[in-house]
Amino acid sequence: MFIVKLIERRDLKQKAAEWFNSKWGISTEAYLESIEESFSAVVPSWYVCLVDGKIVAGAGVIENDFHNRKDLTPNVCAVYTDAEYRSRGIAGRLLDYICADMKSHGIETLYLLTDHTGFYERYGWEFFCMVQGDGEEEPSRMYIHR
Repeated sequence: MFIVKLIERRDLKQKAAEWFNSKWGISTEAYLESIEESFSAVVPSWYVCLVDGKIVAGAGVIENDFHNRKDLTPNVCAVYTDAEYRSRGIAGRLLDYICADMKSHGIETLYLLTDHTGFYERYGWEFFCMVQGDGEEEPSRMYIHR
């Protein structure tokens, strides 16, 4: 398994955008725009995990993951591991990689919006507060990593 920051593998831009779209339902064009922006900025940043050249997991870092707390930034977003690759520590390695990469750019605090309980704590994330997601009826859990 290899973790790749898309700025280092621009040839994967289209493939990654389509993969994220298939997982989250946000348009491929929106992902392409954000990935393209990541080529000249620290945030956003996009990462994928490759196994035999196939994307099996991925995540990004964006300013705001569609919630009302604009002050809690930047946000790790779109964390996903294909079902057949889960329970192998891939997501944990990906999160560690992202945190280290952001820290190397002077960003020591990251936020993550999720409905999961217990998963992110295994990787050093702490529950921070509840936030209201855009268009969501119920608030979601916001985690912090310092």
